[in-house]
Amino acid sequence: MTARLHCFGESGNCYKAALTLELSGYPWEPVWLDFFHGGARSPAFLALNEMGEAPVFVEDGTLLTQSCVIQLHVAERTGRFLPPPELRPEMLRWMFWDGQKGSGQQGALRFLMNFLPADRRLPAAETWLANRVGAALGTLERHLAGRDWMVGEAPSLADLACCGYLFYPEPFAFDRKALPAIDAWLDRIAALPGWKHPYELMPGNPSDRA
Repeated sequence: MTARLHCFGESGNCYKAALTLELSGYPWEPVWLDFFHGGARSPAFLALNEMGEAPVFVEDGTLLTQSCVIQLHVAERTGRFLPPPELRPEMLRWMFWDGQKGSGQQGALRFLMNFLPADRRLPAAETWLANRVGAALGTLERHLAGRDWMVGEAPSLADLACCGYLFYPEPFAFDRKALPAIDAWLDRIAALPGWKHPYELMPGNPSDRA
């Protein structure tokens, strides 16, 4: 059975899981979640994930939620994007960091700046989040200076997690060209065989609602 990933193109958390599936050669297909019209709050979706969050991975009798959990499942099944055992705690350290300081803040700021109606924008919250996003990007930039990959000598799940929101074109206080180590790292990820942009890999695009 081909795995199904309930996802939508605008979500960097969905992208982490989708990109891991795609680059690992795992048989999968996307199932579009109409997030912006309440799809994540529907009874059918809540029956899959009581948290009301995407992505959701379904294959045979396996149902997984949370992007990092899905990434680890795929890596353990395929053997792809796992560093040597002695480096796996470091890989997990960066994946968990991303969930809180990286994607966790980038996704919230990007949503506030791009997907809320103008009359619901929260300038004070945007400023606060922009400062936190900038600080976290500084941490990432310093870590990547002088190295090709997040952990060890090859791409790992840490790379596919920490890049989750960084290929999107919508503004969220991220100036890629001002961060040369991150810029070069993203180029290396995009050069991996099978890489696709999030709007190419998953259904759902802001232009659909234009």
